Amino acid sequence: MGSTAARSAAAASSVTKVPAAELFVSEPNPRMFGNPGNPANDHAWTNKNWLKSRFHFSFAEYHNPRNANFGVLRVMNDDLVQPNRGFGEHGHANMEIVTYVVEGNLTHQDSMGTAETLGPGSVQYMTAGSGVRHSEHNLDSSAPLRFIQMWLVPRQRGLTPEYGSLPGGEKAAEPNKWIHLVGDAAGEPVAPILIHTDANIFVATVTNDDDTELNIDLAAGRQAYFLAIDGTVSLEPAGTCSAQKTQLSRHEAAELRGPLSLKVSADPSVSSGQCLMVEMQDDGSTRY
Repeated sequence: MGSTAARSAAAASSVTKVPAAELFVSEPNPRMFGNPGNPANDHAWTNKNWLKSRFHFSFAEYHNPRNANFGVLRVMNDDLVQPNRGFGEHGHANMEIVTYVVEGNLTHQDSMGTAETLGPGSVQYMTAGSGVRHSEHNLDSSAPLRFIQMWLVPRQRGLTPEYGSLPGGEKAAEPNKWIHLVGDAAGEPVAPILIHTDANIFVATVTNDDDTELNIDLAAGRQAYFLAIDGTVSLEPAGTCSAQKTQLSRHEAAELRGPLSLKVSADPSVSSGQCLMVEMQDDGSTRY
């Protein structure tokens, strides 16, 4: 993999925070992907540019060989797309691409004949394999679109392209419970979406309900990338004092390395938080 910090032997168990200030923020020219110029004054826009992306790993104009991946997770982009803007048709190959819709509606079209619009809590996946072209747009005239896009390296190149999706629903919002969205096609079919690499993707809504709590049990030889999508959440080793908490706010992340047993909690000042976790084999990689 690309990280120069990767080593043959896995590192010891740890929780390493990735502050928002360390993420690369991209606001590209509107002509990219065929967009018209930005309006001078549009009350429907929540950001001055058509796109605001936060790159967790080296991507596009952000070149950082020290931060090229975390295990098989090659890309995690947190994208905010303004109304009536999007990514025109472009190509991909030899990647497993998974997108989680946070807010708004994502309209997808591809060279395999797929065309659909997905709302909040929905997931789409695409095996780019031997090559596929697609477009992604926010066709809403008044509301922004935010989604988390992840690229994962497949165990085999040249796979037959495929596409699938899972619409959002009530189950995705069930509090203090991990929703297993994506799993490994080569393993047991425990998730509704299966991709061609050793990785699992979960989402959860965290509340301050004293009757239930959200936990992470990460086995030895496994690592995970944990993202605070919204709100403020804390990671705390099970059975220890609160002084050891790692607090994460919106957009921030943490590299987790097993064996770990953690409790995830929402900040007392907010009603809830939302988080996403990508779990995979530990290869010793890190941005630090």
